Amino acid sequence: MRSIWNGAISFGLVSIPIKLVNATENHSISFRQIHLADGGRIRYRKVCELDEEEVSGGEIGKAYEDADGTMIPITDEDLAQLPLPTAKTIEIVAFVPADRIDPLQMDAAYYLSANGVPAAKPYTLLREALKRSNRVAVAKYALRGRERLGMLRVVDDVIAMHGLLWPDEIRAPQDAAPDGDITVRDAELDLADALMDTLGEVDMDSLHDDYREAVEELVAAKAAGEIVLPAEPEDADDGKVIDLIAALENSVRAARSSRNAEGAGDGDDDSGMADVHPIKKTSSKTSGKTARTTAAEKTTGTAKTTGAAKKTTHRTPTGKTVTRSGSSTAKKSAPKSTGAKKSTSTTKKSAGGAGSAGSAGSRTTAKKTAKKTTAKTTAKTATKKAAPSRKRTSA
Repeated sequence: MRSIWNGAISFGLVSIPIKLVNATENHSISFRQIHLADGGRIRYRKVCELDEEEVSGGEIGKAYEDADGTMIPITDEDLAQLPLPTAKTIEIVAFVPADRIDPLQMDAAYYLSANGVPAAKPYTLLREALKRSNRVAVAKYALRGRERLGMLRVVDDVIAMHGLLWPDEIRAPQDAAPDGDITVRDAELDLADALMDTLGEVDMDSLHDDYREAVEELVAAKAAGEIVLPAEPEDADDGKVIDLIAALENSVRAARSSRNAEGAGDGDDDSGMADVHPIKKTSSKTSGKTARTTAAEKTTGTAKTTGAAKKTTHRTPTGKTVTRSGSSTAKKSAPKSTGAKKSTSTTKKSAGGAGSAGSAGSRTTAKKTAKKTTAKTTAKTATKKAAPSRKRTSA
């Protein structure tokens, strides 16, 4: 990189020879002025007002214009003879915490490079001292015909210098704040916090100039003779915010959708992102209606279940068949027989669409089971009746 200034850093009695190099570069696209009629370039020529002749750069000097319009010539030799210690020196005047520097004062940025082998040792000493102290150096220096204020800090392994505006060059923010007493509600602040959390952080290296890229594409298309179609205009709201809460909620949703679209291919988990739902109030009347509706639904379901039960057929020990509905069977029990301890009941269920063969099979099974039960009961009864008679005979 080409140096734009050579001098030294004055660190107490230590002098560090350095070269000043621009730390930034301008990537903006510049345009030329042309004559619309024929496309000819418009140039500015430096012409003397007295003889109206064009002059070259070597014939041009500097002068100070007095209040009455008088020109007072000032040469480079005149400026070099000024008793200014910062003419060729970056003079460190103090070391302060970095937060003492107002970002509004930040101006151009430069890298300070050690100029020669002897400068390496004191350069490294100053760099490591700045690192360990966690402070920045405030310095004065002269550049382009004026004395300036600067801040020295460490960037990686290089000492960088930021040009600073003088404190009296910072304008007060008069009439910039909104007029009147404006109150911000907690709900609005909560939504603003949710939007900030959803947007999250950004990798500064991923940011780029979209406008410059669009201009480059436009120039390339016109150079190739292609027809450039106008872009579709985005929906504009004219900067009017009717409902701040609604605008914040929509912003949170839009930010979440954008983040989900970006992280879909990376498998990112956005469970930590903020979600906003409107709060719905439920009145006591609505709660009562809901409870009654639920109770009614449960009762109706019970009734349907009871009604769905089919008739049940019971065969008593005497051989009679008794048929009752499912609901009455649950409440009433079959009459007990003195000779029978157990009764077998077979329930016939209807399965909506079942064939006649299935029904006939169920009835046949029920009849067989009933006959077996009747035979066993009759045998047991006869045995019990015969036992007392044998006892009386033996007596």
